[in-house]
Order: sequence, then C-alpha cells, then structure tokens
Amino acid sequence: MVKGLLTAGLFSAMLGGVECVYADGPPFNFAPFSTSNSQAPGGPGGVGDKEKGVESEEKANRARNEHPRTTSAGFDPEALERGAKALKEINKSSYAKQVFESMKKQEETRQKEFIAKQAEYKAVQAQAETEKQKVLYDEQKKLVQQQAQIKSQMARYEDELARKRMQAENEHHRTRNQELVKMQEESSIRQEQARRATEEQIQAQRRQTEREKAEIERETIRVRSMAEAEGRAHEAKLAEDVNRRMLVERASAEREKWVAAINTTFDHIGGGLRAILTDQNKLVVAVGGVTALAAGIYTTREGAKVIWSYVDRILGQPSLVRESTIGKFPWSGSSRRFSTLLRGGSTGSTSKNGNGFGDVILHPSLQKRIQQLARGTANTKSHMAPYRNMLFYGPPGTGKTMAARELARKSGLDYALMTGGDVAPLGSQAVTKIHQLFDWAKKSNRGLLLFIDEADAFLCERNKTYMSEAQRSALNALLFRTGDQSRDIVLALATNRPGDLDSAVADRIDEVLEFPLPGEDERFKLLKLYLDKYIAQAGARKGGFFSNLFMKEQQKIEIKGMADEILKEAAAKTDGFSGREIAKLMAGVQATVYGSENCVLDPNLFREVIDYKVVEHQQRRNMAVKSA
Repeated sequence: MVKGLLTAGLFSAMLGGVECVYADGPPFNFAPFSTSNSQAPGGPGGVGDKEKGVESEEKANRARNEHPRTTSAGFDPEALERGAKALKEINKSSYAKQVFESMKKQEETRQKEFIAKQAEYKAVQAQAETEKQKVLYDEQKKLVQQQAQIKSQMARYEDELARKRMQAENEHHRTRNQELVKMQEESSIRQEQARRATEEQIQAQRRQTEREKAEIERETIRVRSMAEAEGRAHEAKLAEDVNRRMLVERASAEREKWVAAINTTFDHIGGGLRAILTDQNKLVVAVGGVTALAAGIYTTREGAKVIWSYVDRILGQPSLVRESTIGKFPWSGSSRRFSTLLRGGSTGSTSKNGNGFGDVILHPSLQKRIQQLARGTANTKSHMAPYRNMLFYGPPGTGKTMAARELARKSGLDYALMTGGDVAPLGSQAVTKIHQLFDWAKKSNRGLLLFIDEADAFLCERNKTYMSEAQRSALNALLFRTGDQSRDIVLALATNRPGDLDSAVADRIDEVLEFPLPGEDERFKLLKLYLDKYIAQAGARKGGFFSNLFMKEQQKIEIKGMADEILKEAAAKTDGFSGREIAKLMAGVQATVYGSENCVLDPNLFREVIDYKVVEHQQRRNMAVKSA
C-alpha cells in the first residue's frame, strides 16, 4: 500500500508542486522538481539544506545532457530523477507519513471530484439525451406536420384532378351530345328528304293515274262515238246500192276523163322533152331553172326555220311557265281575248257565292286583306310606283294559288305560274331559264304577277348540304333579278315551309299572308259551293256542236233533302280539312252517287261518305305523324 502511495506521490510530484496540509501544523510546500532555495519546515540547516547540498553535489558530479530531446530514445529522464530524489527526501523526512496521508486525501478528493464530474457528466449526458429526445420529438412533430401538409396537398391535388376529370367528362358528354344532336338533325333532314321524295312519287303516281283516267275517258268517248257512227252508218246502208251504182258510173266517167288528160299531158311533156333535148339552149335554160327553183325552196325553208326559232326565242313563252294569261305568242293573247269577248264573258267573272272573289273561300279577314292588296296594286300600277312582293304560306290546299290568280285579275295584271320543282332538273341551264323568264315578264304591257309555287324547292337556305351548285346558282340569279323594287313584276311566293326560305329571299318580301285551314263557316261555304259544282251541275254540257252531237247525254243527279243543316253538320265533322280536301270529298260524293242505282243524293248517303272521309283523313294524319 505504501508503495502504491509512493508511486502516486511520485507521479503527483512529477506533475508540479504539491501543497500539503498537516493536521497539527502549518501547510507544507513541497516542490520536488524545483531547484530554488526553498526552506524546509524544520528550519535552516535541516534536511532541506542537506538534500540541497547532496543535489548540487550530484549535479556537479553528473555529466549533463545539454540536449535531452536528442537522445536515441527521445526520453528526458531528468524529471524522473527529480521524482526519485523527491521520494528519497520524503522517506528521509519526519513528515513522510503526513505527506502520504495528505496525498491519500488528495487522491480521495480527486476521486470524489472524478465521481462528481462523472455524475455531472451523466447528468449532462442525461440532459443531452433529453435534448436529443426533445429534438427527435420536434423533428417527428415537424415530420408529422409535413406529412399532414403533404396529405392535404395530395388531397387538394386529387380533388383538382377529380374536378379536371369531371370537367373533361362533362366536355366529352357535351361534345357527344352535340354530335348526337347533329346526327339527329341529319337524320331528320334525311327523313324529310325521303318524305318529300315519297310525296313527289305519290304526286307523280297520282298525276299518272289522272292521265290514265283521262285517257280511259277519251277512249270511252271515242268508242261511244264510233258506236254511234256505226249506228248511223247502218241506217244509211239501206241506200248503199243506189249510191254505189251512182258512184261507179261517176267514177268511170271521171277515170276516162283523167286518162285522157294524162295522155294529153304526157304527149305534151314528151314533145317538150324532145324539143329541149334537141335544142341545147333550151336544155341549159331548163336545167338552170330547175336548179334555181330547188335552191329557192331550200333557202326559203331554212330561212323560215331560223326566223321561227328567233321569234320563238324572243317572243315565245319561257318553258318554266306552267300557266299564264298571256298567250304563248303575241297574236295568241289577242285571239284569246277576242274569243272571250265573243263568248260574252270575262275570265274572272264572279262566282255564284256572291263574294266577288271567284271560287276562293277564305277567312273574312284574309279575304279583306287580299282585296286591299288588289286595290293597292292597281293604284300602284296607275301611279307608276314600284310593286310590292308577297309571300303566301300555309298548309297545302288552302287556296294560295287561286288567291294569287284572283289577286292578279282584280289588280288588272297578267298572271304567270311556275313551280320551284321545275328548276332543279334544268341543271346548268337553270340560270339561263331564270333570266329568260324575267326578260319575258318585263314585256307585259299590263304588268305581270309571277307566282312561284313550292318556292322552298329552290329558294331554300344556301348552306344546306343537299343543295346542288345549279340550285345555288339559280337562287343567286333570282336574287340578282329581284334586288331592286320593280315596276313591271309582282313576285308572289307560295310555300308550306316558310322557315326553309333563304334569308335574302325573305328580305325581298314586303307582304306576308298566312293561309290557315278553313274554319267551320268557310267549310260550310265550300261544301255548298262544291255541292252546286259537282252535284247540281254535274249533267250540264259545255261542249261545242260536234261534242254534243257525238257524246251521250249525261245523267242528272237528283238531290233530296240536302238542307243547310246537313251541310253545317258536315262542316262541323270536317275539322282540319283543307279546301282541296273538301273539293275531293265532294268529288267522292259525286262518284258514290254515280255508283248508286238510282243516282240520287240523300242525307243518309251524304253522311255515310262524310264519315268515311273523316276516318280516312284521320288515318292519313296519323301516318304523317308516325313518318315524321
């Protein structure tokens, strides 16, 4: 134990001076490596002085190394020597025990300090660990906040993506709906085209049927005439023998006379030919005359053809005009007016219904409006002011064409009718025909009302996909000719679909008239008018002498009990009928009466036909709705 303490004291002495505290004396300063003259506690001349002398003596006797760092081992033994010397001094000193105790206490104090420092280090380490945990907690908290922020950003991003996806889906649905609407419009256009084609085919078949019916009627009349002629020939056959003998004798006399004349002629011709052939001058004159005669005949024929074609092109009626009060050539109109005067009547005489408007039965307000337009057009003509163009629209068979004809008659204008369906088949010639039509119309001295029926057939919107280039050019030609107000032509358009007209055409229109389906009062007047026309006057003849001579007298229809109440009842049942359908209805009544045994029209037969026609009309309407 003493050795351990000595070793510890040696190392302590090597590190520096040691301050020793004794329990029963003053502190003792020990500087083992100091060479200064420090006085020991024992006073002068004690152990310190002796040690000092020994040390100085040893130093004097020992060979010093002036360069201790330059040794081979690199170790300075001086400090170790001083420590050993100090130990020796301590062992020799009487305070060695106190020194060791002091050193022991110092060591224990140092150990305690070390333990305290160790505890302090542990506390610092614990505090550092706490700080570290706090930092980790803060970092984890920040991480959680960042994760929450990232999640919220992700949620916002996903929400934005969802909104964009919904917008894209909505845009896709909108585009698809637009495409569906476009497809539906195209489908409706195709259906409308098919419907129009079907209607045109039906109209063509109907016209063909009417032509065949007229042909059959003409053939019947011809056969009847032949039968009557055969009857009269049979009656005249009784005197055939006498007439034959007379004819034979007369023919014999005539034959002998003609034979003698022929012989004489050939004799003269033979003599002339012999004279011509024998005389060269006569032969040349004869050949030249024949040649000149042939050339004159050929030139006259070809010149007549050229002149006639020129007259036909300049003065003739255009091919687009279906009906006109103007003759096809200038002299034909005058001859027609002269024949009308000889018959003692006018083409526009008032009808028996007393309305002063022909056979047209319209609503009172519409009829008053047309009469005002007729008076205004007539006054416009007398004052040389520009005419106003008109548009008639409404369902088929409501009297648009008849009203235009009567409007032209009352205003003192010539009348010409054309249909829009005639323009499309002309193709590239349509523009030329349109210009020819307007040039011809300007030649009327009285002014012309040009009525275009079914105007939407070639005056429809120019952006239609099914409109051909020829139709577009024809429309542009008409727009060019009607760009300014005219003092020669009144343009009247009729259509069932006014919405299909081109906007430029609608801009040319000054007066628009709607022709609705007739009301109950108008239907009653129409029934009464066509009852008189198709039933009461059915057997009346209007032909000439030869037709009255060869045609068999028609059977009269007997009317029984057809009072106005029956017609009013029929007018109430025929709601929705147009004027044309009422005319066909009365024509059907006429056919039914002719098919009966006694050719008598009574209320029961009339009601039966009316009920049948009403059901047929309803079926047609249902079929039209289904096809639409």
